[in-house]
Amino acid sequence: MNNLLFPRARQAVQIKRRRTDRKTGKTTVKTIYAVTTLTAEQATPAQLSSLLRNHWKVEALHHIPDTTVTEDASQLRTGNAPRAMATWRNLAVGALRLTGATNMAAALRHHAREPRRPLALLGLT
Repeated sequence: MNNLLFPRARQAVQIKRRRTDRKTGKTTVKTIYAVTTLTAEQATPAQLSSLLRNHWKVEALHHIPDTTVTEDASQLRTGNAPRAMATWRNLAVGALRLTGATNMAAALRHHAREPRRPLALLGLT
């Protein structure tokens, strides 16, 4: 491990992820690599796998705000506005999830077309 470009690295991991598209049935394989400062005694391959899965569970929480409601593109930068808008976005996504929506983009478009729909969803009409 001493010849890695990461001076404190103790383990390097190669992970192959298989994904099958539900519509086409096509399977793709993506290979990623990870480097850790944990030694083999501190973390077995199974433990490293668990750590990586848990990391991606957290990242998955940010996927919808980042992609569907384009939170990263927001130009609100000062005061309480960024936090307030994040709260409104989370409320919208959470309310749609409670209704069983699986496609957030489609659900957001559906509710945006008629001003009364979001209010009815929240029980405010």
